[in-house]
Amino acid sequence: MNKKGLTLSVVFEAESGNYGEGVGNVTSLKKLTRGTGDSFTYISRQALRYNIIQQMGEDRTPLELDKSVIQFAPDALISDYPEIDLFGYMKTNKVTKTRPAVVRLSNAIALESFQADTDFLTNKGLLDRYQLASGNDGKEQLKGGNIAQSEIHHSYYTYTITIDLDQVGIDHNEKEISVSNEEKVKRVNSLLQTLKFLYRDIKGRRENFSPIFVIGGVYDVKNPFFENRIKVKNNRLNVETLQGVLSLDTQVAEKTKCGLIEGIFDNDKQIQTNISPLSIATFFDFIQKEVSNYYLD
Repeated sequence: MNKKGLTLSVVFEAESGNYGEGVGNVTSLKKLTRGTGDSFTYISRQALRYNIIQQMGEDRTPLELDKSVIQFAPDALISDYPEIDLFGYMKTNKVTKTRPAVVRLSNAIALESFQADTDFLTNKGLLDRYQLASGNDGKEQLKGGNIAQSEIHHSYYTYTITIDLDQVGIDHNEKEISVSNEEKVKRVNSLLQTLKFLYRDIKGRRENFSPIFVIGGVYDVKNPFFENRIKVKNNRLNVETLQGVLSLDTQVAEKTKCGLIEGIFDNDKQIQTNISPLSIATFFDFIQKEVSNYYLD
């Protein structure tokens, strides 16, 4: 089987998708800082992986405790559980066995800087209900209306996913394993279908992570070509940077497709003129057919 790599870089629009450690009554978003001093929130690859596996319906791989460490059960095989086929495993029972992930995710990093916005929260509504139900007309001063603050950030985010197509269904620790090509198609295309409608539940909200722009393809070179190459400034997608990537090699230009939801970026016409985007649905249909052709032809 020829060595092939699938890579997609996705842009979505969302709010406050991943929190880290809090300080006092302030809940902090996960952030990183660039050399300019600007801070950018991000959604960790672990958070993305959790939502992808959950929404694929593949969060069913059996687990075990090795002393105090939770890990995948030693007898769980990639032939039975797509989660560890796609995202790898480490098993330390008796003999340590590891299998690298064939699906790699980057963090989803904001494309617009964080401006230290916060949301002010209390439970005053519950306090008022309690006082009304208990007949307390305010004579008794109850401790309530607990104050909390959460950082908030609404932004475009981008992440990149890469898949070693020739390594799906192969585990060098278990040489007798056999996964049919039809099953490989099913697993990879189920993942792609999940990315098309990805979302995240957080703090009472359901954030839509489905793409508004996506670019990539299936290549002979396993490189995440468009990772760290997507920029947005003044609500305009930086088309020149993407054209620079496409000019790297004839194969990259020929095998790359992109998808766009119109009416979001201010330079839609420039995007259409220079990189000829498909609809998001047509883009994913094309990539899924490429996956099917690779395994079944």
